[in-house]
Amino acid sequence: MTFVRSLLFIALLALASAASAQFVKGNEAVKVTPDGSKKVETPPTTGALLAKPCPAATAGCSGGGWKMVETHDGLMECTEVYARPTTCRPSTYGSEKRSRVWVVKTRSEWKHCQYPDLGKGCVSIKSLPTPAVQ
Repeated sequence: MTFVRSLLFIALLALASAASAQFVKGNEAVKVTPDGSKKVETPPTTGALLAKPCPAATAGCSGGGWKMVETHDGLMECTEVYARPTTCRPSTYGSEKRSRVWVVKTRSEWKHCQYPDLGKGCVSIKSLPTPAVQ
């Protein structure tokens, strides 16, 4: 029975680790209000040169890695940083290994980060990101 409890504890710990890693600490795009609700901002499309949206459900639309974007629906993997309708799907982070970059806002500037960490490989969304398999 102790062995089974140990396995259960390890499994729960692994699930908690995966779930807690599904955000970027310090991402200014996500704000929790005093009443506990979340306000989420995505990169603005104003002034951006936008191609026709490439749906997340279409094979081959994630060239350059999935863009991990926090949205009103939670963490999504998107084919673009703007998270327009149809370009995102629910995150598979923690359950599937994929090439990813994390889209965050820090010091009022939108950036791509190589990992879900503001201190690791972050560059402006106006430059090419370096995705990592994770």
